[in-house]
Amino acid sequence: MNNTYQTLIIEDHPFIMEGYTRVLEHISKSQGNYSFNISTAKNCDEAILEIEHALNHNILDLVFLDISLPASNDRKFLSGDDLGIKIRASFPMVKIIIATHLENNYRLVNILKTIQPNGLLLKNELTFKNLTDGVLNILNDIPFYSSPILKLVRQHISNDFNLDNIDRQILYHLSLGTKTKELPNLVHLSISGIENRKRRLNLIFNNEKKNDKNLLKLAKEYGFL
Repeated sequence: MNNTYQTLIIEDHPFIMEGYTRVLEHISKSQGNYSFNISTAKNCDEAILEIEHALNHNILDLVFLDISLPASNDRKFLSGDDLGIKIRASFPMVKIIIATHLENNYRLVNILKTIQPNGLLLKNELTFKNLTDGVLNILNDIPFYSSPILKLVRQHISNDFNLDNIDRQILYHLSLGTKTKELPNLVHLSISGIENRKRRLNLIFNNEKKNDKNLLKLAKEYGFL
């Protein structure tokens, strides 16, 4: 039986988009039971049009999503993250494959939580073979993550740290060089609330030095940054 997948490739690098297309063509020819109707988008605005088209026809099976995209003209979609969240909400059963240059653990964990991709790969590890293997796995309902992503997932499963999204935001903004007094506008907590959170984080990570520099160092070692 031939399975036809309505496929959307959202990618602003032409050679990567071409690579995805070649992989899908190879799978169609070598496997015989898969075919792909491919649409493409190079930015958020084009992607939104394709998503709306898919919504009108109530069908979207497979998405290749780049995270580092320029914002849409109306600024409602600031990056591929926002597109991924919309796609997942609109098509709960769609298979989403994300390839990214991001190596920041905070961003990667956030992507795993909010978009729940079926595949998450680092672009610097992409090869024709591992992408082909990954797509075939995902088409057969087997998640596919690159080795660093698997390591990150295992770190977060194996440790017993209970950090919520606000804790992660505080660590993330501090890692960017944001000062504590600037955090209330970013995480919507009072200064006293933020200080309480930081004291708790120091306890969680056993930060005996009690300074931000060492806290961030420990958070990075445990895969939270």
